[in-house]
Amino acid sequence: MEPQKEARTLCGPAVRPPAASRSQTPNEEEQREGGAAPAAAAALDAEADGACADGLWELPVEPAERRPECSRCSRPQKVCLCPFLPVHPLHISTHLYIIQHPAEENKVLRTVPLLAACLPQDKCKVKIGRRFSEERDPELSTVCRKSGTLILYPGADAANLEEFVLDSPVYPSTIIIIDGTWSQAKDIFYKNSLFRLPKQVQLKTNISSQYVIRMQPTNRCLSTLECAAVALSILEKNSYIQETLLRPLRALCSFQLQHGAQIRLSKEHLLKNGLYPKPMPKNKRKLRKMELLMNSVKI
Repeated sequence: MEPQKEARTLCGPAVRPPAASRSQTPNEEEQREGGAAPAAAAALDAEADGACADGLWELPVEPAERRPECSRCSRPQKVCLCPFLPVHPLHISTHLYIIQHPAEENKVLRTVPLLAACLPQDKCKVKIGRRFSEERDPELSTVCRKSGTLILYPGADAANLEEFVLDSPVYPSTIIIIDGTWSQAKDIFYKNSLFRLPKQVQLKTNISSQYVIRMQPTNRCLSTLECAAVALSILEKNSYIQETLLRPLRALCSFQLQHGAQIRLSKEHLLKNGLYPKPMPKNKRKLRKMELLMNSVKI
C-alpha cells in the first residue's frame, strides 16, 4: 500500500522492538536452512512499517489553498480577463435567465461568469439545478408563464429567432438559455415542464464557434456565451453587443492555446475526416447519432 511505502522512506530502516531479543529468535542453524527466521523477520518489518504508517495519519494536514480569484470575471487573478470586458455593463432591456446544470458550476473554463460580468446584475440571473417547479422556484415559474418570454433550444418546434421577432405581436422581454453539455441541456429541457411554456426559438446562423478549446458536437454548435451574444444582439437590434460579449471568450481561448491547450475540432469534423480517436459505439442509439453527424443531418 502507498502509505507503507511512504512510511519506509520517512522512517528509515525498520528497527526491531526490544521484545524481539536473541532468545526469542531461531538458532543460526535454522536461519542457514531457511527455517522460520526469514518469515519472522518479515513479520517484524511489516509491524514496524505499520507503526510508521500509523504515525503518518496523525500528522496535521494543511488544506490546499485556492488561488485568489477576480471578483468580476471569476478567473484566477494572475489570468484575469477584465481588460477584455466592457468598462461598464452593457445597457440592455432584455432579461436573461441562465439555467445552469450543476456540473458546469465548477468547471475551470466555463463561459457564464464572463457573460454575467458583461451584463447588469438585474438583467442576467443564473439559476443552478436539474429540476425546477413552481413550488421550488416561483420566480422562474412566473417568468416562464409570461407571453414575452422565450426559451432558446433547437428542435423541430423551434422558430427562427430573427423571424419570430419580426412577426410577434408582443416583443420578447426575456430569454432563457440552458447551460450544460448537449445531453445535460436535453435532460433539463424535457424533464422540466416549465420550460415548455415559453415560445421555443433557435438561432439560424452560419457562424462557427470561437470556443475552440472545448469540443462541440457539430460545427454549428455554439457555447452558452456565444448563444447569448447572438440572441441579445438580435433582440436588442445592436450588433455591438455580440462583438463585446465575444471579446473575452476569444481572449480566454488565446491564452489557453498559448499555454499548451489544443484546438478541439468538432465531433462532426473528426467523424467526416476519419480522425475520430475512439471506436464507434455499440449502443444503437449512440451509433445512430454518430451516423447523423457524419451525414450532416441535424439532430
